[in-house]
Amino acid sequence: MFGNQIPQLLRKRNMENNGKLQQKAEELKTLASRHPNLAIVALEATDPASIKAAATRVEEHLKGSGLNLLINNAGVVKLNTLESETPETMSLVYATNVTGPLLVSQAFLPLLKKAAQGSNQKGLSCSKAAIVNMSSEAGSITNLFAWQLGQVVSYRCSKAALNMLTKCQSLGYEGDGILSIAVHPGWVQTDMGGSPSHQAPLTVDASVRGILNVLPTLSRKENGAFVSWEGKVLPW
Repeated sequence: MFGNQIPQLLRKRNMENNGKLQQKAEELKTLASRHPNLAIVALEATDPASIKAAATRVEEHLKGSGLNLLINNAGVVKLNTLESETPETMSLVYATNVTGPLLVSQAFLPLLKKAAQGSNQKGLSCSKAAIVNMSSEAGSITNLFAWQLGQVVSYRCSKAALNMLTKCQSLGYEGDGILSIAVHPGWVQTDMGGSPSHQAPLTVDASVRGILNVLPTLSRKENGAFVSWEGKVLPW
C-alpha cells in the first residue's frame, strides 16, 4: 500500500514546488514593475548554456558598461547524514553550490574586468568590481556551525569548498582590480533555513540589510576573507 502511495506523494511535492516557483516568479515581476531600473534575467546555475546566455543578456543590458558587483547566491541543501550521504547528492549539491559560482564568475569576468578598468577608484571595493559568494558558517571547519541541529554533510563540504574557491578567486583576480569575498548571511528564515522543530532566528530583511551595510566597508584587506552579515571575520 505504501509503495503505491510514493508516486502520488512525489507528484504532490512536485506540484507544491512548481507552485512556489510560480509564486516567486510573480513576485519578481511585481518588483520589476515597481522599479524600472530592475531587469530580470533567467539563469540556471547548473547549466553552462544558461549561464552564458544570461551573461550575454546582462552585457546587452549594460550597453558597453562594466558590471560592478556579482553576487553568487544560488544554493541547495540535502538533509543527509554521514551514513545516508550518497554520490548523487554530493554531486548535485556541489554542482549548485561550488561549480555554479565558478562558472557564473567565469562568464561574467569580462564585464567585471571592464568595470575595474573603467573605474578611477584605487584599491578594491564592491563599488569598483567584486565577486560576492554567499557561503555559510556551516562550512567553517573551526566553528562547525549548528552540527547538533543537522549534519547536512554535502552542504557543509560544499560551503567549505566555496570558501576555497573564493580564496582562489581573490588571488587570481586581484591583479584585475576585482575584490572576492565569501559572506555568511546568517541562519535566515527562508525555504532552506527552517524545519518543523527549529525556526531560523534571522529574518530575510535583517540579513539583507546587514549585508548591504557590510559590502561598502570591504576593501583590499578583506580580499579573500570569510565574513558574516554583521561584518565579523569568520574562521575557516
